[in-house]
Amino acid sequence: MPDILIIGLNHNTAPVEIRECIAFSGEEAASGVERLHELHPVQEAMLISTCNRVEVLVTTDHSEETLSAVTAFLSEFKQIPMESFKNSLYIHAGDDAVRHIFRVAGSLDSMVLGEPQILGQIKEAYRLSIAAKTSGVILNRLLHKTFSVAKRIRTETGIGDHAVSISFMAVELGRKIFSSL
Repeated sequence: MPDILIIGLNHNTAPVEIRECIAFSGEEAASGVERLHELHPVQEAMLISTCNRVEVLVTTDHSEETLSAVTAFLSEFKQIPMESFKNSLYIHAGDDAVRHIFRVAGSLDSMVLGEPQILGQIKEAYRLSIAAKTSGVILNRLLHKTFSVAKRIRTETGIGDHAVSISFMAVELGRKIFSSL
């Protein structure tokens, strides 16, 4: 059975300058996921790109080859030297990859804990992979379970009870400092 592999970088591993260079626009993500799917030995592919993270989710029988191919793809597609971002990458495989995507979708791995945008961004990435026919049985099952887990996290923990975003927090901090806002 193929392994699930996540290769990415985020606000914890890469400065904003690198994240900006690696980030994919909507159009780039659509063509990027198709190109990822064409890489040997990738079997299924999905690409998540937000202001705070870029993650490539793939299924493969050859993790080491796939890691090299995906890293080279990011360098070539984004036209930046591999050396500028390679040390910022993290890799999750198998059960660790499953736990990671659950944490990300549940907003437990976000810059602002509980922010609601990431789940919508993952759903959009999944929609793109379905439209491009790069998602198969394994990623379909994984993503459906991911959405279920994210919903449970939000409803059972109360993490979604308060409005949270960086802009909301900035306004609240401003109000505390300058009580006239």
